[in-house]
Amino acid sequence: MAPAFGTSGLRGLVTELTPDLVDRYVRAYLASCPQGSALFVGRDLRPSSPDIAEAVIAAAQAAGIDTIDCGAQPTPALAMVAMEAGCGAVMVTGSHIPADRNGLKFYIPSGEISKADESKIKAAYEADEMPAKPAGTARPAPDVKALYNQRYVNSFGSDALAGFRIGVYRHSSVARDVLEDILRGLGADVVSLAHSDTFIPVDTEAVDPETRAQLAKWCSQYKLDAIVSTDGDADRPMVADAEGKVVPGDVLGVITARYVGAEVICTPVSSNDMVRNIREFIDVKLTKIGSPYVIAAMEEALNANRTTKVAGFEANGGFILGFSTSHRSVITPLKTRDSLLPILSPLVAAREKGINLAELVQQLPPCFTAADRLQNIDRIKASKFLEGLINNAEVRQDFLSLEGFIQTIDLTDGLRMNLESGEVIHLRPSGNAPEFRVYAQAANLERARNLVSRIMQRVNQSIA
Repeated sequence: MAPAFGTSGLRGLVTELTPDLVDRYVRAYLASCPQGSALFVGRDLRPSSPDIAEAVIAAAQAAGIDTIDCGAQPTPALAMVAMEAGCGAVMVTGSHIPADRNGLKFYIPSGEISKADESKIKAAYEADEMPAKPAGTARPAPDVKALYNQRYVNSFGSDALAGFRIGVYRHSSVARDVLEDILRGLGADVVSLAHSDTFIPVDTEAVDPETRAQLAKWCSQYKLDAIVSTDGDADRPMVADAEGKVVPGDVLGVITARYVGAEVICTPVSSNDMVRNIREFIDVKLTKIGSPYVIAAMEEALNANRTTKVAGFEANGGFILGFSTSHRSVITPLKTRDSLLPILSPLVAAREKGINLAELVQQLPPCFTAADRLQNIDRIKASKFLEGLINNAEVRQDFLSLEGFIQTIDLTDGLRMNLESGEVIHLRPSGNAPEFRVYAQAANLERARNLVSRIMQRVNQSIA
């Protein structure tokens, strides 16, 4: 399948992201979206990313745009400096998917592009038109990591995590160095774990059993209060408590939203129902899955009331801040998924309360979720399977006959089936990769994980 836009950005096989295709997509973006006075370019640590970034820069300069090569940077850090400069940006990343794939994330001066912008880019790509202009030039890059560091250290303070011993699972995250620097800047004792020079596709929304077991071993071995990490381009967080238990991304989102004082929450239908049971949230808007949909809902809320304290988050933990919030200094809005705020806020909140992270989570309304994914699927076969469930109630009920009766369904994104028992099964194909995701919600974590395991087996039998 040719590279295409998914839930966030353009993705495809590295072999298909040819210099010509990259050139055409960059020119299409430049022709259809504002960029300000220059284009910021960043990349993750995949082997293919440097060459693709060079192609992005060459295409932009050939189209008459000055470029700022920021090198390997976290996606939210690149977006932050570009927005502060009033410029657009392109991040070369395949996020959490394997290294044989890569992609482009496009930003305009106000933040991440919308689905409407994607449509404009696709139309311009098909038209393949770009007027000739004098060549653009290279400009010096700012110290992106230092600015990203200041955003959080200045706000939370140099003693915010004093006394905490925190492990950083480095793997191939592009944020591994700046994450450690920020934690140390906040007073934490940092333990570096599992640095890798080979790209590892960490999916924070579906942490595999082997990684979960390793997290527990590290916590015991190094006597850690928490372990933190991100996906490859650092717009999704991973946080584990002192026993190595991973805190789900949508739980991190709830904690972070409460901590910063958000009142209106925009989140995809895949997030668990805890968010609807937090009294501080005066409104919860459910969206399709993908940061562009979350941001669109946030913009709608802000258009209705510019003073609305709105925030967004996804089940993968990526957090989008839509208003200025102040601790020791102001944290400004950032219209893209960020991993650092939902890593730091729960840890700082726990320390301020004098409790550990697990105790902080236990104070929330009980709601337990689990998720997993089938990889390297036949996307056409998976689509037909899901359509069969959506269009035929009898087939749908037969598929879930061992789990109980379906009370209602939700087709906002994929198929969410609400059972009479109160449990939830949600099925959807990935928008970025040949993957099929399964989510479950139940009265306890063991039941949620068992549901996911059983449903995964049935899905696999149906689409294998």
